[in-house]
Amino acid sequence: MKVLFTASECFPFLKTGGLGDVAYALPKALRKIGIDARVILPKYGAISDYFKNNMHHIENFDVPVGWRNKFCGLDYIEHDSVPFYFIDNQYYFYRENPYGYYDDAERFGFFSRAVLEAINHMGDFTPDIIHCNDWQTGMIPVILKDTFSFSPKHNNIKTVYTIHNLKYQGIFDKNILTELLCLNEGYFHEDALKFYDGVSFMKAGLKFADKISTVSNSYAYEVQTPFYGEGLDGLLKSRSWDFWGILNGIDFDIYNPAFDKDLFAHYDKNYYADKYNNKSELQKMLNLPVNSNVPIIGIVSRLVDQKGLDLIASVLEELLQDGIQIVVLGTGDTQYEDMFKYFAYKYPDKLSANITFSNSLAQKIYAGSDMFLMPSLFEPCGIGQLISLRYGTVPIVRETGGLKDTVFSYNDATGEGNGFTFANYNAYDMLNTIRRAEYFFYNRKDIWNNLILRGMWQDNSWTKSAYKYEELYSSLF
Repeated sequence: MKVLFTASECFPFLKTGGLGDVAYALPKALRKIGIDARVILPKYGAISDYFKNNMHHIENFDVPVGWRNKFCGLDYIEHDSVPFYFIDNQYYFYRENPYGYYDDAERFGFFSRAVLEAINHMGDFTPDIIHCNDWQTGMIPVILKDTFSFSPKHNNIKTVYTIHNLKYQGIFDKNILTELLCLNEGYFHEDALKFYDGVSFMKAGLKFADKISTVSNSYAYEVQTPFYGEGLDGLLKSRSWDFWGILNGIDFDIYNPAFDKDLFAHYDKNYYADKYNNKSELQKMLNLPVNSNVPIIGIVSRLVDQKGLDLIASVLEELLQDGIQIVVLGTGDTQYEDMFKYFAYKYPDKLSANITFSNSLAQKIYAGSDMFLMPSLFEPCGIGQLISLRYGTVPIVRETGGLKDTVFSYNDATGEGNGFTFANYNAYDMLNTIRRAEYFFYNRKDIWNNLILRGMWQDNSWTKSAYKYEELYSSLF
């Protein structure tokens, strides 16, 4: 089985969020179970010279963008045993950031068409399946069916479209249909690409792909309801038979406390005493009192409402009266950045606010914290809770999306569970859950140590998910 995985970002070339991790780790896992998975993405200017200098140029060709033809180069590199293709156009992709420009419809419309044109230039590799991800690739299934249906190289290709976050939909003016995408105005109706008064790339993928998926079972259920559905819940309900929820994993080679180069000390599930060296060194580094008997609550997050920052804001002063320390890492809305800066000034022995982003510091927080807080309003899958479990840091989460599918609240009666959870989106439910975790940290070290070990032994690698994707792919034929 041959799969071309297409995405707008991919670690280690360029990554802004969880999609970048998935685009790297899932194809790698698929190849380990015998699927010829390859990745295609834009050749951004921000990709390091190391990778650019090691790319092999395959061919140049033209890509229609409305009435114009635009240059496209196709480059190739193999990294970590995975073949990667790159769509090269300096005008579209040699910019400071990958997204957020006035012409994103044109840029990713070009990319979608270029992916399909590139298949003519990949030698003996013709995919059985194109696996599309998020709105930036949503037009690929439409253009494939509209423009390439009679092409011998394309007419047997099936498509899978994965939602990583339904909130970001790529909605643009209807004129893009003819002016950029070479599609006729017949696609501008409710049963095709029309979304209110615009054209939605996300809706295009959901409507025209042969199968659709998202990154957890719970999120697949949630987005079929009006609250989470972002106006597309009706469409998703109508395709429920073709809609799969497959939980993301993490790459256990990268996220491994036994070898992670960013940690102060290495440890694993067989001997985790050195986790506490990471805690004390993190406290020293951030000028917090070094005290192994005080729990550190880690927060590594975008500082926005979706991540539950409004809940934290409601009770932060009260929470800081407890015997805890809080370490925050992230950037986002000014109100939350300022809030953490203020409380770090007011309680310098209890809160460290790091209003930036650093992968190195993030890893130190995952390893050095005792608890990891993710009170999200919604969370398609989430990666923070998976890393925290791997690093022996007990997660405290709200029961939504992938958080609900991976973190299970400790049950006093049965002894089951790997963390602490709350269901209602309520600040005091969150606060009570944090204090429940504090109780076990302080008073039941036997249970607390079992929670640490249970998380570290949990298999959240990509292996199980890769087999589920193989099942999804096989269902297309």
